[in-house]
Amino acid sequence: MPAAPRTSARPVPVQGDGAAYIARGDGYGGAPARPRRLALFTGNYNHIPDGVSLTLNRLVRHLEARGDEVLVFGPTVADPPMEHAGTFVPIPSLPAPGRSEYRLTVRFPRNVRERLDAFAPDLIHIATPDYLGIQALRWAKAHGIPAVASYHTHFASYLKFYRLGFLEGALWKAARWFYNQCERVFVPSESVGDVLREHGIVAPIRLWTRGIESDRFSPARRSASWREALGFQTGVPVVSFVGRLVWEKGLDVFAEVVERLERAGIPHHSLVVGDGPVREELEARLTRTHFTGHLAGDDLAVAYASSDVFLFPSETETFGNVTLEAMASGIPTVCADAPGSRSLVEDGVTGFLCPPGEIAAFFDATASLVRSGGQRARMGAAARRAALAYDWTAIMNRLRADYADVLGAPPVPEPVLSDPGARPAARPAVAW
Repeated sequence: MPAAPRTSARPVPVQGDGAAYIARGDGYGGAPARPRRLALFTGNYNHIPDGVSLTLNRLVRHLEARGDEVLVFGPTVADPPMEHAGTFVPIPSLPAPGRSEYRLTVRFPRNVRERLDAFAPDLIHIATPDYLGIQALRWAKAHGIPAVASYHTHFASYLKFYRLGFLEGALWKAARWFYNQCERVFVPSESVGDVLREHGIVAPIRLWTRGIESDRFSPARRSASWREALGFQTGVPVVSFVGRLVWEKGLDVFAEVVERLERAGIPHHSLVVGDGPVREELEARLTRTHFTGHLAGDDLAVAYASSDVFLFPSETETFGNVTLEAMASGIPTVCADAPGSRSLVEDGVTGFLCPPGEIAAFFDATASLVRSGGQRARMGAAARRAALAYDWTAIMNRLRADYADVLGAPPVPEPVLSDPGARPAARPAVAW
Protein backbone atom coordinates (compact mmCIF):
# COMPACT_ATOMS: atom_id res chain seq x y z
CA MET A 1 0.00 0.00 0.00
CA PRO A 2 1.14 3.64 -0.42
CA ALA A 3 3.47 4.86 2.28
CA ALA A 4 1.93 6.88 5.10
CA PRO A 5 2.63 10.64 5.01
CA ARG A 6 5.30 11.99 7.33
CA THR A 7 4.01 13.66 10.47
CA SER A 8 7.06 14.23 12.64
CA ALA A 9 9.34 17.23 12.41
CA ARG A 10 12.85 16.76 11.14
CA PRO A 11 15.60 19.21 10.25
CA VAL A 12 16.16 19.46 6.52
CA PRO A 13 19.66 20.32 5.29
CA VAL A 14 19.84 23.29 2.97
CA GLN A 15 22.48 23.66 0.26
CA GLY A 16 23.90 26.98 -0.79
CA ASP A 17 21.56 29.45 0.90
CA GLY A 18 23.67 30.25 3.93
CA ALA A 19 21.51 28.36 6.42
CA ALA A 20 22.39 25.07 8.04
CA TYR A 21 18.91 23.66 8.57
CA ILE A 22 15.27 24.51 8.31
CA ALA A 23 12.88 23.06 10.86
CA ARG A 24 9.48 22.31 9.34
CA GLY A 25 6.61 21.60 11.70
CA ASP A 26 5.02 18.70 9.84
CA GLY A 27 7.46 18.35 7.00
CA TYR A 28 5.12 19.98 4.49
CA GLY A 29 2.80 22.69 5.69
CA GLY A 30 3.17 26.44 5.58
CA ALA A 31 5.15 28.57 3.18
CA PRO A 32 8.40 26.92 2.09
CA ALA A 33 11.54 28.52 3.55
CA ARG A 34 13.51 27.36 0.50
CA PRO A 35 12.55 26.15 -2.97
CA ARG A 36 10.89 22.76 -3.10
CA ARG A 37 13.16 19.99 -4.33
CA LEU A 38 12.24 17.13 -6.63
CA ALA A 39 14.49 14.17 -7.46
CA LEU A 40 13.46 12.62 -10.78
CA PHE A 41 14.56 9.08 -11.70
CA THR A 42 14.13 7.87 -15.27
CA GLY A 43 15.38 5.21 -17.66
CA ASN A 44 15.64 7.73 -20.51
CA TYR A 45 16.27 11.44 -20.32
CA ASN A 46 18.68 12.43 -23.08
CA HIS A 47 19.90 9.38 -25.02
CA ILE A 48 16.69 8.62 -26.98
CA PRO A 49 14.55 11.56 -28.21
CA ASP A 50 11.19 9.86 -27.65
CA GLY A 51 7.93 10.90 -26.03
CA VAL A 52 9.12 9.99 -22.53
CA SER A 53 12.33 12.01 -22.63
CA LEU A 54 10.69 15.00 -24.31
CA THR A 55 7.88 15.07 -21.72
CA LEU A 56 10.23 14.77 -18.75
CA ASN A 57 12.51 17.51 -20.08
CA ARG A 58 9.50 19.75 -20.51
CA LEU A 59 8.45 18.99 -16.93
CA VAL A 60 11.87 19.94 -15.56
CA ARG A 61 11.88 23.21 -17.50
CA HIS A 62 8.37 24.00 -16.22
CA LEU A 63 9.29 23.33 -12.58
CA GLU A 64 12.54 25.26 -12.69
CA ALA A 65 10.84 28.24 -14.34
CA ARG A 66 8.62 28.39 -11.25
CA GLY A 67 11.48 28.34 -8.80
CA ASP A 68 11.59 24.64 -7.94
CA GLU A 69 14.87 22.74 -7.79
CA VAL A 70 15.15 19.46 -9.72
CA LEU A 71 17.87 16.83 -9.84
CA VAL A 72 17.54 14.17 -12.55
CA PHE A 73 19.10 10.69 -12.32
CA GLY A 74 19.32 8.28 -15.24
CA PRO A 75 21.50 6.40 -17.75
CA THR A 76 23.05 8.11 -20.75
CA VAL A 77 25.54 7.66 -23.59
CA ALA A 78 28.83 9.34 -24.48
CA ASP A 79 27.30 11.72 -27.02
CA PRO A 80 23.57 12.05 -26.26
CA PRO A 81 21.43 13.36 -29.14
CA MET A 82 19.39 15.62 -26.84
CA GLU A 83 20.38 18.74 -24.95
CA HIS A 84 18.75 18.02 -21.62
CA ALA A 85 17.04 20.42 -19.25
CA GLY A 86 18.17 20.90 -15.65
CA THR A 87 20.92 19.17 -13.68
CA PHE A 88 21.50 15.57 -14.76
CA VAL A 89 23.35 12.91 -12.77
CA PRO A 90 24.44 9.99 -15.01
CA ILE A 91 24.04 6.47 -13.66
CA PRO A 92 26.25 3.53 -14.78
CA SER A 93 24.44 1.44 -17.39
CA LEU A 94 24.84 -1.21 -20.08
CA PRO A 95 23.19 -1.56 -23.51
CA ALA A 96 20.00 -3.61 -23.40
CA PRO A 97 20.47 -7.06 -25.00
CA GLY A 98 19.30 -6.96 -28.60
CA ARG A 99 18.33 -3.28 -28.35
CA SER A 100 21.56 -1.42 -27.73
CA GLU A 101 19.94 2.01 -28.04
CA TYR A 102 18.22 1.38 -24.70
CA ARG A 103 20.25 1.42 -21.49
CA LEU A 104 19.88 -0.70 -18.36
CA THR A 105 21.15 0.76 -15.09
CA VAL A 106 23.30 -1.70 -13.20
CA ARG A 107 24.52 0.17 -10.12
CA PHE A 108 23.49 2.92 -7.72
CA PRO A 109 26.97 4.05 -6.66
CA ARG A 110 27.84 5.55 -3.30
CA ASN A 111 28.74 8.93 -4.80
CA VAL A 112 25.29 9.11 -6.40
CA ARG A 113 23.62 8.25 -3.10
CA GLU A 114 25.69 10.96 -1.42
CA ARG A 115 24.60 13.43 -4.10
CA LEU A 116 20.98 12.50 -3.41
CA ASP A 117 21.48 12.77 0.35
CA ALA A 118 23.01 16.23 -0.01
CA PHE A 119 20.20 17.39 -2.29
CA ALA A 120 17.63 16.43 0.39
CA PRO A 121 14.58 16.22 -1.91
CA ASP A 122 11.07 16.83 -0.65
CA LEU A 123 9.62 14.41 -3.19
CA ILE A 124 10.85 11.50 -5.33
CA HIS A 125 9.33 11.07 -8.80
CA ILE A 126 10.09 7.74 -10.51
CA ALA A 127 9.40 7.51 -14.24
CA THR A 128 10.72 3.98 -14.88
CA PRO A 129 10.21 0.91 -12.63
CA ASP A 130 13.66 -0.49 -13.41
CA TYR A 131 16.65 -1.21 -11.17
CA LEU A 132 17.27 2.50 -10.67
CA GLY A 133 13.60 3.11 -9.92
CA ILE A 134 13.59 0.38 -7.30
CA GLN A 135 16.66 1.87 -5.65
CA ALA A 136 14.99 5.28 -5.63
CA LEU A 137 11.86 3.82 -4.04
CA ARG A 138 13.93 2.10 -1.36
CA TRP A 139 15.85 5.32 -0.66
CA ALA A 140 12.58 7.23 -0.31
CA LYS A 141 11.12 4.70 2.13
CA ALA A 142 14.32 4.62 4.19
CA HIS A 143 14.36 8.42 4.48
CA GLY A 144 10.64 8.98 4.96
CA ILE A 145 10.31 10.91 1.71
CA PRO A 146 7.10 10.48 -0.32
CA ALA A 147 7.54 8.82 -3.72
CA VAL A 148 5.25 9.14 -6.72
CA ALA A 149 5.50 7.37 -10.08
CA SER A 150 4.45 8.12 -13.63
CA TYR A 151 3.48 5.36 -16.06
CA HIS A 152 4.98 6.03 -19.49
CA THR A 153 5.55 2.65 -21.14
CA HIS A 154 3.00 -0.15 -21.38
CA PHE A 155 5.63 -2.86 -21.08
CA ALA A 156 3.15 -5.76 -21.12
CA SER A 157 2.00 -4.83 -24.63
CA TYR A 158 5.60 -5.16 -25.92
CA LEU A 159 6.04 -8.79 -24.86
CA LYS A 160 4.34 -10.38 -27.85
CA PHE A 161 6.72 -8.61 -30.24
CA TYR A 162 9.61 -10.45 -28.61
CA ARG A 163 7.77 -13.76 -28.10
CA LEU A 164 7.80 -13.24 -24.34
CA GLY A 165 4.07 -13.32 -23.68
CA PHE A 166 4.57 -16.00 -21.03
CA LEU A 167 6.18 -13.33 -18.83
CA GLU A 168 3.08 -11.12 -18.64
CA GLY A 169 1.87 -12.50 -15.32
CA ALA A 170 5.23 -12.00 -13.67
CA LEU A 171 5.50 -8.50 -15.12
CA TRP A 172 2.16 -7.43 -13.64
CA LYS A 173 3.10 -8.99 -10.28
CA ALA A 174 6.25 -6.87 -10.24
CA ALA A 175 4.24 -3.80 -11.28
CA ARG A 176 1.81 -4.30 -8.39
CA TRP A 177 4.69 -4.62 -5.93
CA PHE A 178 6.28 -1.42 -7.24
CA TYR A 179 3.39 0.95 -7.89
CA ASN A 180 1.39 0.02 -4.80
CA GLN A 181 4.22 1.40 -2.66
CA CYS A 182 3.90 4.84 -4.25
CA GLU A 183 1.84 7.72 -2.94
CA ARG A 184 0.36 8.24 -6.40
CA VAL A 185 0.67 6.88 -9.90
CA PHE A 186 0.29 9.37 -12.75
CA VAL A 187 -1.09 7.99 -16.02
CA PRO A 188 -1.32 9.74 -19.39
CA SER A 189 -4.87 8.64 -20.18
CA GLU A 190 -7.98 7.33 -18.45
CA SER A 191 -7.84 4.12 -20.49
CA VAL A 192 -4.35 3.36 -19.17
CA GLY A 193 -5.56 4.01 -15.63
CA ASP A 194 -8.33 1.47 -16.20
CA VAL A 195 -5.75 -1.12 -17.31
CA LEU A 196 -3.68 -0.58 -14.17
CA ARG A 197 -6.71 -0.95 -11.91
CA GLU A 198 -7.74 -4.12 -13.73
CA HIS A 199 -4.32 -5.58 -12.88
CA GLY A 200 -4.45 -4.79 -9.18
CA ILE A 201 -2.79 -1.39 -8.89
CA VAL A 202 -4.56 0.05 -5.83
CA ALA A 203 -2.37 3.11 -5.23
CA PRO A 204 -4.18 6.39 -6.02
CA ILE A 205 -4.14 6.92 -9.79
CA ARG A 206 -4.15 10.46 -11.15
CA LEU A 207 -4.39 11.73 -14.71
CA TRP A 208 -1.34 13.48 -16.17
CA THR A 209 -2.06 13.90 -19.86
CA ARG A 210 0.30 15.33 -22.45
CA GLY A 211 -0.02 18.70 -24.09
CA ILE A 212 0.54 20.30 -27.44
CA GLU A 213 2.25 23.42 -28.77
CA SER A 214 -0.77 24.45 -30.79
CA ASP A 215 1.01 27.41 -32.38
CA ARG A 216 3.80 25.16 -33.67
CA PHE A 217 1.71 22.13 -34.67
CA SER A 218 -0.88 23.87 -36.80
CA PRO A 219 -2.54 23.61 -40.23
CA ALA A 220 -0.84 26.93 -40.98
CA ARG A 221 2.46 25.03 -41.30
CA ARG A 222 1.33 23.26 -44.48
CA SER A 223 3.87 23.87 -47.24
CA ALA A 224 3.32 23.28 -50.95
CA SER A 225 7.02 23.87 -51.62
CA TRP A 226 7.99 21.23 -49.02
CA ARG A 227 5.69 18.70 -50.68
CA GLU A 228 7.04 19.57 -54.10
CA ALA A 229 10.63 19.16 -52.92
CA LEU A 230 9.81 15.59 -51.83
CA GLY A 231 8.19 14.84 -55.18
CA PHE A 232 4.61 14.81 -53.90
CA GLN A 233 2.12 15.76 -56.60
CA THR A 234 -0.37 18.54 -55.98
CA GLY A 235 -3.77 17.14 -55.04
CA VAL A 236 -2.49 13.62 -54.28
CA PRO A 237 -3.03 12.75 -50.58
CA VAL A 238 -0.02 11.90 -48.42
CA VAL A 239 -0.36 9.09 -45.87
CA SER A 240 2.19 9.58 -43.08
CA PHE A 241 3.68 7.77 -40.10
CA VAL A 242 5.69 9.58 -37.42
CA GLY A 243 7.54 7.76 -34.67
CA ARG A 244 10.41 5.57 -33.68
CA LEU A 245 11.02 2.88 -36.29
CA VAL A 246 10.55 -0.30 -34.28
CA TRP A 247 8.11 -3.07 -35.15
CA GLU A 248 6.11 -2.63 -31.94
CA LYS A 249 4.87 0.71 -33.31
CA GLY A 250 2.70 -1.22 -35.76
CA LEU A 251 5.01 -0.72 -38.74
CA ASP A 252 4.02 -4.07 -40.23
CA VAL A 253 0.40 -2.86 -40.41
CA PHE A 254 1.46 0.49 -41.86
CA ALA A 255 3.54 -1.25 -44.54
CA GLU A 256 0.76 -3.65 -45.47
CA VAL A 257 -1.79 -0.83 -45.78
CA VAL A 258 0.53 1.17 -48.03
CA GLU A 259 1.16 -1.91 -50.19
CA ARG A 260 -2.58 -2.55 -50.50
CA LEU A 261 -3.18 1.06 -51.54
CA GLU A 262 -0.54 0.60 -54.22
CA ARG A 263 -2.02 -2.70 -55.43
CA ALA A 264 -5.51 -1.16 -55.52
CA GLY A 265 -4.24 1.69 -57.69
CA ILE A 266 -5.49 4.36 -55.24
CA PRO A 267 -3.52 7.57 -55.90
CA HIS A 268 -1.48 8.53 -52.84
CA HIS A 269 1.99 9.20 -51.53
CA SER A 270 3.43 7.69 -48.36
CA LEU A 271 5.77 9.30 -45.85
CA VAL A 272 7.71 7.95 -42.86
CA VAL A 273 9.22 10.40 -40.38
CA GLY A 274 11.55 8.96 -37.77
CA ASP A 275 14.50 6.67 -37.29
CA GLY A 276 15.24 3.41 -35.55
CA PRO A 277 16.69 -0.09 -35.84
CA VAL A 278 14.28 -1.36 -38.52
CA ARG A 279 14.56 1.60 -40.89
CA GLU A 280 16.67 -0.21 -43.50
CA GLU A 281 14.35 -3.21 -43.50
CA LEU A 282 11.28 -0.98 -43.89
CA GLU A 283 12.90 1.06 -46.66
CA ALA A 284 13.71 -2.13 -48.56
CA ARG A 285 10.04 -3.13 -48.35
CA LEU A 286 8.44 0.27 -49.10
CA THR A 287 10.47 1.39 -52.09
CA ARG A 288 7.97 4.10 -53.11
CA THR A 289 7.78 5.65 -49.64
CA HIS A 290 9.76 8.75 -48.73
CA PHE A 291 11.80 8.45 -45.51
CA THR A 292 12.92 11.71 -43.91
CA GLY A 293 14.75 10.34 -40.89
CA HIS A 294 14.33 12.03 -37.51
CA LEU A 295 12.75 15.50 -37.60
CA ALA A 296 12.13 17.92 -34.75
CA GLY A 297 10.76 21.38 -34.08
CA ASP A 298 9.45 23.38 -37.02
CA ASP A 299 10.67 20.76 -39.53
CA LEU A 300 8.48 18.15 -37.85
CA ALA A 301 5.52 20.54 -37.73
CA VAL A 302 5.78 21.14 -41.49
CA ALA A 303 5.87 17.39 -42.15
CA TYR A 304 2.66 16.83 -40.18
CA ALA A 305 0.75 19.72 -41.70
CA SER A 306 1.89 18.84 -45.23
CA SER A 307 0.41 15.35 -44.86
CA ASP A 308 -3.23 14.43 -45.38
CA VAL A 309 -3.82 11.22 -43.39
CA PHE A 310 -1.96 10.10 -40.27
CA LEU A 311 -1.75 6.30 -40.05
CA PHE A 312 -0.53 5.11 -36.64
CA PRO A 313 -1.36 1.43 -35.91
CA SER A 314 0.67 1.19 -32.69
CA GLU A 315 -1.10 -0.59 -29.83
CA THR A 316 1.71 -0.04 -27.31
CA GLU A 317 1.16 3.68 -26.60
CA THR A 318 0.17 5.00 -23.21
CA PHE A 319 -0.82 8.38 -24.68
CA GLY A 320 0.24 8.96 -28.27
CA ASN A 321 2.11 12.27 -28.48
CA VAL A 322 2.44 11.92 -32.23
CA THR A 323 -1.30 11.38 -32.62
CA LEU A 324 -2.01 14.61 -30.74
CA GLU A 325 0.57 16.47 -32.84
CA ALA A 326 -1.10 15.23 -36.02
CA MET A 327 -4.52 16.25 -34.70
CA ALA A 328 -3.27 19.74 -33.82
CA SER A 329 -1.92 19.95 -37.39
CA GLY A 330 -5.43 19.44 -38.72
CA ILE A 331 -4.84 15.90 -39.96
CA PRO A 332 -7.40 13.07 -39.51
CA THR A 333 -5.92 10.03 -37.82
CA VAL A 334 -6.28 6.27 -38.25
CA CYS A 335 -5.15 4.60 -35.02
CA ALA A 336 -5.40 1.35 -33.11
CA ASP A 337 -8.34 1.11 -30.72
CA ALA A 338 -6.01 0.63 -27.75
CA PRO A 339 -5.08 2.46 -24.53
CA GLY A 340 -3.62 5.83 -25.39
CA SER A 341 -5.10 6.42 -28.84
CA ARG A 342 -8.68 5.72 -27.81
CA SER A 343 -8.46 8.55 -25.27
CA LEU A 344 -7.53 10.99 -28.04
CA VAL A 345 -9.35 9.93 -31.19
CA GLU A 346 -13.13 10.19 -31.42
CA ASP A 347 -14.04 7.43 -33.85
CA GLY A 348 -15.82 8.75 -36.92
CA VAL A 349 -15.35 12.39 -35.84
CA THR A 350 -11.63 13.22 -35.60
CA GLY A 351 -10.46 10.02 -37.29
CA PHE A 352 -10.93 6.27 -37.09
CA LEU A 353 -10.12 3.66 -34.44
CA CYS A 354 -9.43 0.17 -35.76
CA PRO A 355 -9.10 -3.17 -33.94
CA PRO A 356 -5.39 -3.69 -33.20
CA GLY A 357 -3.63 -5.68 -35.90
CA GLU A 358 -6.67 -5.97 -38.21
CA ILE A 359 -5.12 -4.85 -41.48
CA ALA A 360 -8.39 -4.88 -43.42
CA ALA A 361 -9.94 -2.38 -41.03
CA PHE A 362 -6.91 -0.08 -41.22
CA PHE A 363 -6.92 -0.30 -45.00
CA ASP A 364 -10.63 0.50 -45.30
CA ALA A 365 -10.35 3.52 -42.98
CA THR A 366 -7.24 4.85 -44.69
CA ALA A 367 -8.60 4.29 -48.19
CA SER A 368 -11.82 6.10 -47.27
CA LEU A 369 -9.89 9.18 -46.17
CA VAL A 370 -7.53 9.06 -49.15
CA ARG A 371 -10.47 8.97 -51.56
CA SER A 372 -12.54 11.73 -49.92
CA GLY A 373 -11.17 15.24 -49.59
CA GLY A 374 -14.40 16.39 -47.94
CA GLN A 375 -14.11 13.74 -45.23
CA ARG A 376 -10.47 14.67 -44.62
CA ALA A 377 -11.39 18.34 -44.26
CA ARG A 378 -14.23 17.70 -41.80
CA MET A 379 -12.28 15.28 -39.63
CA GLY A 380 -9.12 17.37 -39.78
CA ALA A 381 -10.96 20.46 -38.54
CA ALA A 382 -12.56 18.44 -35.73
CA ALA A 383 -9.16 16.98 -34.80
CA ARG A 384 -7.66 20.47 -34.55
CA ARG A 385 -10.48 21.65 -32.27
CA ALA A 386 -10.09 18.60 -30.01
CA ALA A 387 -6.31 19.06 -29.76
CA LEU A 388 -6.66 22.65 -28.53
CA ALA A 389 -7.97 21.30 -25.20
CA TYR A 390 -4.49 19.97 -24.36
CA ASP A 391 -2.63 23.02 -23.10
CA TRP A 392 0.88 22.25 -21.79
CA THR A 393 0.95 24.99 -19.16
CA ALA A 394 -2.34 23.95 -17.60
CA ILE A 395 -1.35 20.27 -17.68
CA MET A 396 2.01 20.84 -15.99
CA ASN A 397 0.38 23.15 -13.42
CA ARG A 398 -2.04 20.37 -12.52
CA LEU A 399 0.83 17.92 -12.03
CA ARG A 400 2.61 20.46 -9.84
CA ALA A 401 -0.63 20.83 -7.92
CA ASP A 402 -0.73 17.07 -7.40
CA TYR A 403 2.81 17.22 -6.05
CA ALA A 404 1.62 19.88 -3.61
CA ASP A 405 -1.28 17.74 -2.54
CA VAL A 406 1.10 14.89 -1.70
CA LEU A 407 3.18 17.35 0.32
CA GLY A 408 0.16 18.81 2.12
CA ALA A 409 0.61 22.35 0.80
CA PRO A 410 -2.24 24.93 1.03
CA PRO A 411 -4.52 25.70 -1.93
CA VAL A 412 -4.05 28.75 -4.14
CA PRO A 413 -6.17 30.14 -7.03
CA GLU A 414 -6.21 28.26 -10.33
CA PRO A 415 -3.47 29.56 -12.65
CA VAL A 416 -4.54 31.41 -15.77
CA LEU A 417 -4.48 29.15 -18.83
CA SER A 418 -2.21 30.22 -21.65
CA ASP A 419 -4.72 29.08 -24.28
CA PRO A 420 -8.32 30.40 -24.02
CA GLY A 421 -9.58 27.13 -25.46
CA ALA A 422 -7.71 24.96 -22.96
CA ARG A 423 -9.57 22.53 -20.76
CA PRO A 424 -9.93 23.80 -17.15
CA ALA A 425 -8.48 21.83 -14.26
CA ALA A 426 -10.76 19.34 -12.57
CA ARG A 427 -10.12 20.91 -9.13
CA PRO A 428 -8.38 24.02 -7.74
CA ALA A 429 -4.61 23.99 -8.02
CA VAL A 430 -2.49 24.06 -4.89
CA ALA A 431 0.85 25.63 -4.21
CA TRP A 432 4.00 23.58 -4.15
